[in-house]
Amino acid sequence: MKKTLQDILRLCEEKEIKIVDFKMTDIDGRWRHLSIPVGRLNEDTMEYGIGFDGSNYGYAPVESSDMVFVPDLDSATIDPFAEVPTLTMIGDVMIIDRPANRPFDQYPRNVAKRAIEYMKEEGIADEMIVGPEYEFYIFDDVAFSTDPQSSGFEIGACQAEWSNDNNGYQVRHKAGYHTSLPLDVNQDIRNRICLMMEEWGVKVKYHHTEVGGCGQLEVEVELGEMTQMADNTMVAKYIIKNAAAQEGRTATFMPKPVADEAGSGMHVHMQLFKNGEPIFYDETGYAQLSKTALWFIGGMLEHAGSLCAITNPSTNSYKRLVPGFEAPVTIGYAMANRSAVVRIPAYAKAPKNKRFELRNPDATCNPYYAFAAILMAGLDGIKNQIDPHERGWGPYDFNLFDLSDEEKAQIDALPKSLGEALDALEQDHEYLTCGGVFPERLIQIWLKKKRAELDEISRIPTPAEFSMYYDL
Repeated sequence: MKKTLQDILRLCEEKEIKIVDFKMTDIDGRWRHLSIPVGRLNEDTMEYGIGFDGSNYGYAPVESSDMVFVPDLDSATIDPFAEVPTLTMIGDVMIIDRPANRPFDQYPRNVAKRAIEYMKEEGIADEMIVGPEYEFYIFDDVAFSTDPQSSGFEIGACQAEWSNDNNGYQVRHKAGYHTSLPLDVNQDIRNRICLMMEEWGVKVKYHHTEVGGCGQLEVEVELGEMTQMADNTMVAKYIIKNAAAQEGRTATFMPKPVADEAGSGMHVHMQLFKNGEPIFYDETGYAQLSKTALWFIGGMLEHAGSLCAITNPSTNSYKRLVPGFEAPVTIGYAMANRSAVVRIPAYAKAPKNKRFELRNPDATCNPYYAFAAILMAGLDGIKNQIDPHERGWGPYDFNLFDLSDEEKAQIDALPKSLGEALDALEQDHEYLTCGGVFPERLIQIWLKKKRAELDEISRIPTPAEFSMYYDL
């Protein structure tokens, strides 16, 4: 049952709430927020919203940037990090219009919602279920500088092999997977993180240490409706980063914060349902997948290059997508094969559980855009019946990392840089604009913004360049 304003006001009274906080998502996928005294939350808030300047969020021009935020009452929860009792909500962004406000088509949450509507209009399915895996690092401290005369970073992690502050309990290079106490110095903070996530409504499947020996961790959550899971991804990142900061430590979702260590991805599991029934299952198909499922995979592989511009939108993303670190580098699919960009879990055998995962995304993405883009690529595959086997993308039931250079050259590869991914997106984005899901203007804003980031970073000397070239 949907919550009403009266339900929220009663909750505020019971919990002695003093402040109501509204969280909005900018174009990059960062939360921003504004707060009001609890007495200002009323019917006008729900009808007219809270006005703000959208141009500062990256997706609206200054000349038409007046927007309003309308809270989603069902998202209301108590913020565990606010000293003053605070109720927080996410919601939707609207364009001021007459006779009624209308959804702003570039706002990330609205894009995700529109993708679901388009899927329903096409009659393909009525529910997209996703399950992201959150990989990240928690460090004791981090310092970095990009000054003209001094550039570099330094990481502190007590359990790392380079640290002298660990009483001899060091986690070896790339040997962190499922370590136990006393090597697992992050057990308690992960427990606290997961309990806070559960309290917020994000259902946790399990948590553990990951491969990276200097503090890499993973929290995996139960699958859920696509837009809700984009909401939950924002919640998870907020909780993880603030829980670390609360203890004087620091968390990062950078895909590759440490050279030659395991990178952090955000694998995305997915399913489609129609009338409550799974449409990805066929007992006689490869890995028990239906033709519809294989076409969906075909669509993702067909558009893999341009998808990377949205699912892997940072220069750091492509420091993770390299051979030797369990991250995919080739375009293909297979069952139970972590070297393929699309993996079909062998343990998910029941019809209602039959799914696959896309392994290249990372958490520098905007989750609303990323999940919507994945869905649009898959729908394009279904509409055009793109068979991944006929296109030569597998199934690859062998370790792709073990191929010779000659054999690898015969297989399509993911982009090796953000620049390559942006070029692919510029050439291949019609599937995203179908049904008005991704406005053309948003694609062009994204390309311009990301190319500006790429240009800025390319002009900054790095310590590695000093090491390689200083004495030449």
